[in-house]
Amino acid sequence: MDKVKLGNQGLIIPNIGLGCMGMTGFGDADMYGKTDEKEAIATIHRSLELGGNFLDTADLYGPFKNEQLIAKAIEGNRDQYIIATKFGWEIDDNEQITWKINGTKDYVKKSVERSLKNLKTDYIDLYYMHRLDKNTPIEETVEAMAELVKEGKIGYIGLSEVSSETVKKAHAVHPISAVQSEFSLFERTVEEKGVIKTLNELGIGFVAYSPLGRGFLSGQIRSIDDLPENDFRRGIPRFQGEHFHKNIELVEAIENLAKENEITSSQLALVWIISKGIIPIPGTKRRKYVEQNIEASKIVLSEVDLQKLESIVPLGTDTGATYDEFGMGLLDY
Repeated sequence: MDKVKLGNQGLIIPNIGLGCMGMTGFGDADMYGKTDEKEAIATIHRSLELGGNFLDTADLYGPFKNEQLIAKAIEGNRDQYIIATKFGWEIDDNEQITWKINGTKDYVKKSVERSLKNLKTDYIDLYYMHRLDKNTPIEETVEAMAELVKEGKIGYIGLSEVSSETVKKAHAVHPISAVQSEFSLFERTVEEKGVIKTLNELGIGFVAYSPLGRGFLSGQIRSIDDLPENDFRRGIPRFQGEHFHKNIELVEAIENLAKENEITSSQLALVWIISKGIIPIPGTKRRKYVEQNIEASKIVLSEVDLQKLESIVPLGTDTGATYDEFGMGLLDY
């Protein structure tokens, strides 16, 4: 796989990562269907064999179960992986999510020690603030993260779902290596709001989570019944009502273009992101799909086909909100 710089601070990663969230349940619900620890670990190992050593997790996932799963997968082979994890969603001492965002200095320090323990490692390559704590100055949060860099507990600092203004304030305190936000053919808010432009100007890398539109762009979702009963996607606008039916039509057009290129619609969506110099981290818990996704990193589309794709889902297309009202309120836009 091609290796690329993620920001200007020295972090080198493959041009496609592996989102691990779906490998474990989330509280009482499964985020993307049933989980299988054995297959999940095999998927992480297969990804490494193919050059995909950039793993993305968070303390929130489980909570803690996802980091613990990764610890099992990388045991004895830590130095072969680049691990990104996140903090910010407050988790109390009883391992319960409070559904508040906490970016205070004390919580940053508490969180990193917990993640180091769960990952069974003495350093984290890339540490993200999962969401902006609107009650704590971003400068305080980043100062605390900068101390972790000095202590050698983390290598690089990242932010998630933040505005250009927040990025600039944070970067003035300590260089930011990466921002991670949702980005796909179905979700381009960071492009519309000028965040990507700001990142390019400051030399900060951009990592795209949910690059397949939360599974929509895989073409495997044709009706709401294709989602498990407790799948959280049933509760978000993109998968409801008129938005759902319009999105199916868009997916069908994307599939037709993919067939012309003899690739899958998922691969087409990933190639489009990579062509923009953005690092996608498609989530999967199966070896079959990690192989397909990594294969996409080698595919090159013509400018004509990229323009065709843009014309199918032009910037500004309304595909429905990606979170419920509570979740949307936590984004910094």
